[in-house]
Amino acid sequence: MSEPKPMPIDIPARWPLASVFFIVLAAWLALSWPWLSGLVTIPWDAKAHFHPQLQFLARAWHDGLAPFWTPNVFSGHPQIADPQSLIFSPPFALIAALNATPDFRWSDGAVLGTLLAGALAIVVLFRDRDWHPAGAVVAALAFAFGASAAWRIQHVGQVLSLGYFAVTLVLVARALERGSFVYGFLAGLVAGFMVLGRDQVALLGVYVLAGLVLAAIAMSERPWRALRGSLAPLLAGAGGAILVATVPILLTALLAQDSNRPAIDLVEAGKGSLHPASLLTGLVANLYGAAGPLENFWGPPSPAWEARFGPLQLYLARNMSQLYLGLLPMLLLLCVGLVRGALLRREIVAMSVAAMLVLVYALGRYTPGFSLLFHLPGVDLYRRPADALFMLGALLALLAGYLTHLVMTGAAPRGRIWHWLVEALLLAGALSAAIWLAATTGRLALAAVPLIIALLCAVLSLGALVAARGLAQRGAGLAAAAVLASTLSIDLAVNNGPSESTALPSGNYEVLRADSRNETIALLKRETARTAGPDRRDRVELAGIDFHWPNASLVHDLDNTLGYNPLRLGHYSQATGAEDHVALPDQRRFSALMPGYRSLLADMLGLRFIATGVPVDQIDRALKPGDLVQIARTKDAYVYENPRALPRALLVTQAQQADFEAILSSGQWPQGFDPRRAVLLDRAPPPLPTGPAAQGSVAIASYGTTEVTLSVDAPRGGFVVLNDVWQPWWQVEIDGRPAPLLRANVLFRAAVAPPGRSTVRFVFRPFEGLWAEIGRRLRARGAPPV
Repeated sequence: MSEPKPMPIDIPARWPLASVFFIVLAAWLALSWPWLSGLVTIPWDAKAHFHPQLQFLARAWHDGLAPFWTPNVFSGHPQIADPQSLIFSPPFALIAALNATPDFRWSDGAVLGTLLAGALAIVVLFRDRDWHPAGAVVAALAFAFGASAAWRIQHVGQVLSLGYFAVTLVLVARALERGSFVYGFLAGLVAGFMVLGRDQVALLGVYVLAGLVLAAIAMSERPWRALRGSLAPLLAGAGGAILVATVPILLTALLAQDSNRPAIDLVEAGKGSLHPASLLTGLVANLYGAAGPLENFWGPPSPAWEARFGPLQLYLARNMSQLYLGLLPMLLLLCVGLVRGALLRREIVAMSVAAMLVLVYALGRYTPGFSLLFHLPGVDLYRRPADALFMLGALLALLAGYLTHLVMTGAAPRGRIWHWLVEALLLAGALSAAIWLAATTGRLALAAVPLIIALLCAVLSLGALVAARGLAQRGAGLAAAAVLASTLSIDLAVNNGPSESTALPSGNYEVLRADSRNETIALLKRETARTAGPDRRDRVELAGIDFHWPNASLVHDLDNTLGYNPLRLGHYSQATGAEDHVALPDQRRFSALMPGYRSLLADMLGLRFIATGVPVDQIDRALKPGDLVQIARTKDAYVYENPRALPRALLVTQAQQADFEAILSSGQWPQGFDPRRAVLLDRAPPPLPTGPAAQGSVAIASYGTTEVTLSVDAPRGGFVVLNDVWQPWWQVEIDGRPAPLLRANVLFRAAVAPPGRSTVRFVFRPFEGLWAEIGRRLRARGAPPV
């Protein structure tokens, strides 16, 4: 017997876009207000890493300098090739152009604004499909404030990629449906900016978009005709993406080859998998205590969980496994979508399949499917399959919005008795599993409140759905949308609102303000100004003070030997022991060549001032009394001076060839080597004019981000050594004429100074370096075998 068809409810062919935009904007403003007001700020990586990047970008531009290289972290870093430098991020670049000293509300607003742009794009997508405005509102809010978009908002790059994905999706849809070259090109441009994130969310976004495009063509009534009609917009999109993304990606690819990034195999990637038990957070937002104090967290892979169920070898932060989109979306997905089969309808099945594949990806080693997906191009660059929760949240939000449309229009499958039984069993099973896990780990008291809140939100959501359905039946579609928007906003504010993972008091990060009055920063600025000289620009090190301190040097224009960045020049990390972060004292690792602060390399770096969160001998246990001089004890740090720090620029008259790899691995400099008199080169040194020795000098005439000019007086010539990190995109000019750039003393730059007075100019030219490297590789491929 066939199921009776429900009577559909007519909705306007084109409901008022502005009205629905207003509803979404009002909800966005309410949910974003804690951050936009300045009461709290997005913490952790958003402040420790990305906000200093924005400050540097803004300062460089407003000082008339190029932001392509910074001397402020890791003794020099190529920002132009760093995916997280924000140079190629339109919202942050716009802020940097408008404001020389953007505060936290600017950087937080850029992140939240990108999510708003994605949410509004989803509204447009629903309107284009004549889907109910209530569905558009549910999808938009669940997208912007659900799953990882809410719980991992501090991972700025991935949030930006997610926002670009939603905008690209609607542009691609319009391009295909209208055969539009313009929409295709615009989709390519936005997709290019998404790809420029060079993160796992962007990679998954590319695969999901490609899959949806192929499905749309294959499932059309006339696939070959659809394919022919799609060629022009798709080629335009490819052109737009190539225009935006090609050069930055090539720069990053070349940098990555010389960086510290390790190869990631299947086993290593599996350590970042989403544990299946984390799927319960789709129904109970804070089930495992992720929002509260760290000691209350008991979900996988916490100590509490492993004490009961054994070690997991998972490396995920507590906020990385949260799937909650709101009870209304999740109930619709489980009941109307899965049990009643609405997700298999032709118009949405491709997105359903995409969501299933992304879920398999996120679960990583817990399904056999990930081992197959791991072989897709680009996947082996990333170490955490659970990052797929960003994309999964977006797809589930879209699916939930579609299901809301079905309910509002009366087109949803009617429930039968067996549907209701299966739905009840699913929900009861999830609730029972949550209670059993909490009881088994001894955390039932902690889980009780989230469970009760989930039940209350379920009642509220079902009541709102009934009320909205009644309004929709009477033709009040916008009122129905407003009811669901209000309900979902309350739900998301309670369950996905500010927490320790997503919002901390702005005052916690005062040191990252451009106008900070922090006494440690003020002291370091004073001391580096005091010791500055014609040939000196002393460096500092910020070690083991707090999570957000290492990149403070980007904000305050201090030249730091360390910093916070997962991507660093490989030879610098090998030489100095620099790692991703140095928030804790034990994260300051040394190396064979720099076994401690009392080392020749530390002196050559010009490391003059060291600020540490604990007494320095707890970090460098090889120090002896007198090796460093303590000059201050501030509220935050112990501050020491290294009196042996060498000048930034040196003029020497002796040179010898050395094996830099052997020096790096052994930690041994050639016997008798003195960097004040001689330079080590990785090639045979050019001869200097002979003659009686004469005193020479070198002075820093100007020091910018991408250009350093030295005034040299070398009576019989010599070698100018600039103790800044060598990187092949730097070039040298002597009196305006190109000269060879030499790699000196393992890490640094040098050039041959002619006899007499000269001007030596080091210039960072990454684009010329890129073309030269591409040309070199092409010539190597075309060369006949030796």
